[in-house]
Amino acid sequence: MAAMRLTDRTLRVELSPIAAAYAHLASRTGTGHLLDLSQAAPSYPTAEVIAHRIAQVAASADGGRYAPSPGILELRVAIADELIEDHGGRIGPDHVQITAGCNQAFCVVTSALAGPGDEILLPVPYYFNHDMWLKLEGIVPRYLPTDEQQLPSIEEAALAINDRTRAIVLVTPANPTGAVMAPELIESFFDLARANDLALIVDETYRNFRRTDEPSHRLYSRSGWEETLITLHSFSKDLAIPGYRVGALVASPELCAEALKLLDCVAICAPRIGQEAAITGLLEAGDWRRAQAQRIGSRQDAFVAAMSGSPGGFELASSGAFFGWVRHPFEGWPAAEVVRRLVVEHDVLVIPGTAFTPTDERWLRFSFANLEPEDFEILSQRLEQAAARWS
Repeated sequence: MAAMRLTDRTLRVELSPIAAAYAHLASRTGTGHLLDLSQAAPSYPTAEVIAHRIAQVAASADGGRYAPSPGILELRVAIADELIEDHGGRIGPDHVQITAGCNQAFCVVTSALAGPGDEILLPVPYYFNHDMWLKLEGIVPRYLPTDEQQLPSIEEAALAINDRTRAIVLVTPANPTGAVMAPELIESFFDLARANDLALIVDETYRNFRRTDEPSHRLYSRSGWEETLITLHSFSKDLAIPGYRVGALVASPELCAEALKLLDCVAICAPRIGQEAAITGLLEAGDWRRAQAQRIGSRQDAFVAAMSGSPGGFELASSGAFFGWVRHPFEGWPAAEVVRRLVVEHDVLVIPGTAFTPTDERWLRFSFANLEPEDFEILSQRLEQAAARWS
């Protein structure tokens, strides 16, 4: 495309690893059914009450019209009420901005907070779209190492802060590792951010898939929490509506107003039909949501059991929500080559860890939530077979 002038920032950023992984499917030589552990999207349909509401909205005279730019008020109230019920504290609808998915919430927030040359602290492994967006915007991701539990260190973060730092990003449960941060650790990061006049961005896409009823944090009860804290939320997994693109950011009304300027340019508003689906899900599908969280929890238990003996030398380092973070046994092999051979020869589709780390080639992300109960033993067998064949 010689006639077109593309920016160096865009050219330097790699494509999403999901598409690259799926590109190997055409080369499969195995004879088994595909075990797709690549994408963290629910395989089950949404609740009947939500599907019925989607059909109603689609058939209504207003179903295709713009929604209010900040989001439908009933949805903003429902989100605020649920967060108060789960966490306590003070949240009103003016603290809630509806976005076209949680990815968009991250994009508009970070673009409102930082510009080219500014830095945002990002624990490694990171969610790949977070890293991609910062680089596309010319914002410098300052990587924070994590420990053996895949948790970031307060001490490392304190050392990384400088006069270009604008925010700290946390994801809990984490994508790709599944690691869950204790409330006390999140609150310590809040204190660090507040002391340095930074924003703390907490992506809670998988909040409702934690294996506890304990609140993820208690920060909404802090005086002036909105001067520091921004939380990001998704309904794609929680309500099984990823294609309807609805998420939210929770922050000060002032930051919501600034983020809305960016949202207005890229989407105008989140889709009305997705917002109506989310309203119904939050207000009428509580039992269904809990049942799906239990379903995913049982899949995690089955995955942990299948990986407990490190089949073929594939070692499970952490797991949670939809994810397992696995160290492969092939020293000197690029992660992308392990991924290619797993799907081509053994019908196991995963994502290379290099999508989530700058340089480490030894890791793979397994998204186990879409497997059926009988698939976990098959997964273990195929990993054993792969290691035996390649050794």
